[in-house]
Amino acid sequence: MNTVGYTDEILAELKRTTALINVEEAEKAVDSILRAKKIFVAGGGRSGFMAKAFVMRMMHVGLDAYVVGETVTPNLEPDDIFIVGSGSGETQSLAAMAKKAKSIGATIVAITINKESTIGKLADFRVEIPAQAKGDGTTGKSIQPMGSLFEQSLLIFYDAIILRFMDKKGLKSDVMYGRHANLE
Repeated sequence: MNTVGYTDEILAELKRTTALINVEEAEKAVDSILRAKKIFVAGGGRSGFMAKAFVMRMMHVGLDAYVVGETVTPNLEPDDIFIVGSGSGETQSLAAMAKKAKSIGATIVAITINKESTIGKLADFRVEIPAQAKGDGTTGKSIQPMGSLFEQSLLIFYDAIILRFMDKKGLKSDVMYGRHANLE
């Protein structure tokens, strides 16, 4: 298969995967973001990069959002939400953060392949992205290596949350430019 053929297959995998996301779970995640005072997002590895992209867009639409672990991230409080993107739902550092967030009383949203994982069980809301797990190349869900399908689906899902938020708030894309970086 050539490069463009792989692109087509990746897009087909993404369409199949995102079509299986539960609409009610997704809406609960959006509604919990709307109710939150501050929004904290975490993920490990490539899922962490997706978290950063998501937080950037939330900032662009005027939400008070932070990437966990950055030096400018404030403290988590009970009226806040902690969103964890983790394919396995078992990443120890993220599970420890979820336990801490639970003890503080914040709302926890897990976006994961495995809703019955440690992080999934700690979460108040769970959104399952039924992609291939990082160590599972035998399911036939993806031609891609490791957790690529989950990570790509996670970014698309995060962007869909932004669009849904904009729809609920009546926002247009032009509002985002007023908050875009201007020291570039």
